[in-house]
Amino acid sequence: MKVCIGLSGGVDSSVAALLLKQAGYDVFALFMQNWHDTAGTLHGDCEWEEDRFVAEMVARKIGIPFYFVDLSKPYRARVVDYMFAEYAKGRTPNPDVLCNREIKFDAFWECARKLGAEMVATGHYCRKEPVLDASGKPVIGADGKPLYRLLAGSDGNKDQSYFLCQLSQEQLSSALFPIGELEKPEVRRIAREADLPSADKKDSQGICFVGKVDLPTFLQQQLKSVKGNIVEVYDAYYAQNARYLRYQELDGKTPEQLTDEELADLSTPIDYGDIRFETETYRSGKKHIKKTRYKDNPFGKIVGEHEGAQFYTIGQRKGLGVGGHKDSLFILATDIPSNTIYVGEGQEHKGLSRRCLRIAPDEIHWVRPDLALAVGQTRRVRARIRYRQPLQDATLIRRTGGLFILFDEPQRGITPGQFAVWYEPVAPDAPLSSADELTGSGVIA
Repeated sequence: MKVCIGLSGGVDSSVAALLLKQAGYDVFALFMQNWHDTAGTLHGDCEWEEDRFVAEMVARKIGIPFYFVDLSKPYRARVVDYMFAEYAKGRTPNPDVLCNREIKFDAFWECARKLGAEMVATGHYCRKEPVLDASGKPVIGADGKPLYRLLAGSDGNKDQSYFLCQLSQEQLSSALFPIGELEKPEVRRIAREADLPSADKKDSQGICFVGKVDLPTFLQQQLKSVKGNIVEVYDAYYAQNARYLRYQELDGKTPEQLTDEELADLSTPIDYGDIRFETETYRSGKKHIKKTRYKDNPFGKIVGEHEGAQFYTIGQRKGLGVGGHKDSLFILATDIPSNTIYVGEGQEHKGLSRRCLRIAPDEIHWVRPDLALAVGQTRRVRARIRYRQPLQDATLIRRTGGLFILFDEPQRGITPGQFAVWYEPVAPDAPLSSADELTGSGVIA
């Protein structure tokens, strides 16, 4: 079988290529360049050239053909432009998830197929296996083709299944993940023993194929910098906020007891727009110069300025430039129309966490379409709202308004635009704690 390995120049894809070659596959390597502009990047102008050089040396060392393809146009159109548009709306997208769905397993796969590939392989830490029935026969989907599972990688510290949460069954069927059963130290060991040029290369960081960036500088290529207020929200605010009080009122209800309206209430973030600041005039100094100041407000205080609310994300604590607090300030909300950022002090701030989120009907994606919930159904799962977050016990609730994830415990920093993903046990009667099959995902509303 002819397999194309996406060779990035990193150790993971290098070892994946080596293992495929050793397994007897007819392997060739394809390196893709997806980005040219260096504005906002932190690692210099020619990082991709170094990656290509290393990738080519790896291919030569293994003894497989090496090809190059420039996918910068589809990458900008499908990933970067979407990212800019989402930030402009005050949402926080995940470009790595989009890159896998739109580029690595779509545009890249098309190029590989033209070169004769029957399968495409990557260095992701995840696993794939066919869905089998009780007799061991493959389960066939509605399209008449075998169904596949997307499983977490064996290395819990490196599991990258989250980034593949938007793959379709068609994409998954043609994918191979050669290092999914391995742990990172073992991958490094294999690379060193094989004397691969990438053996000691550091893992890449930052935005997929763009690299590590100064995000505000990067976004300023299309989004304007406009100064706005940073407002600190005090605890006293929540004692009279109707939305927060509604959270408390509904907290004891089970998923089956919650109405559509109540789920909508639980999943809607607090709007801090009712915190307003009035000014007053006073006289200062020996000359009694007339000045203006804000009146004290029991619910909050303007504590600084920012360069544009669209450059920040919920849960963020770095880059605010506001001092004078015992604990760190965290972003609670961003208001794009008023260009205001709302912050709270400490990880336990009341506005930082909530139990429920919503995924709009057209944003629900089932990696396993045969497991899709119908309206009115619920299912126990383990879920996460960001990469590397430990899995959390939760209930999926399908209603006409979308898919709701109701967590057993409040979750910090639920962020619109990010992907929520859920996992289920492979065996129907297995305990929830064994859930390692990623069955679906969706964009947080």
